[in-house]
Formats: sequence, C-alpha cells, structure tokens
Amino acid sequence: MHIDLSGRTALVTGSTQGIGYAIAAGLARAGARVAVNGRDGGRVEEAVRTLRSETGNAEILGAPGDLASEDGTGAVIRAVPQVDILVNNLGIFGATPPLEIDDAQWRQYFEVNVLTAIRLIRAYLPGMQEQGWGRVLSLASDSAVAIPAEMIHYGMTKTSLLAVSRGFAKAAAGTGVTVNSVIAGPTHTGGVEEFVRQLVGDELPWEEAQHQFMLQHRPQSLIQRLIEPEEIANMVVYLSSPQASATTGGALRVDGGYVDSILP
Repeated sequence: MHIDLSGRTALVTGSTQGIGYAIAAGLARAGARVAVNGRDGGRVEEAVRTLRSETGNAEILGAPGDLASEDGTGAVIRAVPQVDILVNNLGIFGATPPLEIDDAQWRQYFEVNVLTAIRLIRAYLPGMQEQGWGRVLSLASDSAVAIPAEMIHYGMTKTSLLAVSRGFAKAAAGTGVTVNSVIAGPTHTGGVEEFVRQLVGDELPWEEAQHQFMLQHRPQSLIQRLIEPEEIANMVVYLSSPQASATTGGALRVDGGYVDSILP
C-alpha cells in the first residue's frame, strides 16, 4: 500500500520522544508537513533537526507549547493555524495506589490527557469540515478497556478519549472528516521502561525485567512482548491516509492482543 500525504499538514502532540516521535517520523516519511510539539522549546528544535535528517523531509517544523494551559495551546495554534491531520498523543501516566489518588491528581490527569485533545479538536475541526477533508486521531490505550488497578486515574482518561472520539466523529458526520482513537498496547518507550522498573525493580537486566513485567502485570498479551513505537505509528499513518476514508468513529487496536475481547 502506497500512502502519500504530500500537501497535508499534521500536528502531533507530545512528539519529541516515544510514540509521538515515531508517529511524526511515519507521517513525515509519507510526505506530510509535520509540526512537532512539546513543552521544552530546545527539545522540540532538537527533534525537528533529527526528524529532518532521519526522514529526508525538510517540511518539519516546531510548535512548542504546554497544551495543558490555554496560553500554551494558543501558542501552538498560532504556530500551526491550519491542520489537516491532528494526532492527540500527549499523555502522562504513573502508578499510584487507588485510594491515594487525590483530587488534584484526578484533575491533572483529566486536563493533560483529555482536555488538551478536546481543545485542539475544537480549534481545528471546523477548518477540516470547511475544506471537506481531515483526520483526527487520539491515542488511547488498552487501559481504556482493561483498567489497571495501579493507575485507575490514567485508565479513566483513556476511556474518556474513546468517548470523545466517538462523539466528535458524530459531529463531523458527512463532512469528509474522520475521527478515530487508537488503542495502543504496552509499548516500549523510555517512560515505560521507568514504569517497568517501578514495578519489578532495578536489579534485573532489561530483557528479563521486561519479561517479568509482561508475565506479572500484562499476562493477557498475545505477542508476549512490549510493542515498538513504530508499530503504533503504522496504524496512525494508515488512518491518516485517503485509504482510510471509510473508517470513522472507531477505536482501532494495536495492542498485541492484550484486550481479551473481540470488540473494544
């Protein structure tokens, strides 16, 4: 399948590293003009330089800004006023005993993981509808469906993103704009490595630590390994393409078979 996104502008939030970086690279390789976002302007500039070198695409720009604030969101929108492909990847996660999650932490997780996506959809969806083409994608997680006991607050936000995506897909009905969520399974990123170490300790070599984590905490996985960020990016690039024109309002799984259900 040849995916050509030439002439399209994409914004990927939280894209200086991990899954977001892999998505930005995948979209750039497909020919899109890609805006890289992060809170730290220096890290954004570094990611832009590296992506240009790795992908051979010179049309990569920086859109720094803290999307958890209205001012930061405004800065990003000013940097990229028109977007054809919006990828809401930004998110925070961490393990906290359920009864120790206080009100402030509940609010923080909702504001960072959910409200940032809603703000950007509100900003960019009207322009997509007006031109009759657009793609809105939000990165959810297996935790949206199989809520982990050690991070209920994170799971709640990812469940919310499924609802947000389905609702905005209805709002965009018949306009040529598709809105979907991607259910990512346990993925190998720097942040996840730290999370794995929190749960299984620092003593084991990484391969053994990963193996123990999957056995003890994610035994449902059918591939029995962490997913690589590029594997998530492949699904996002496809859903961003003209070939995915009949897929909307969906929750597409790239979870390694983790969720034990035929449907999300």
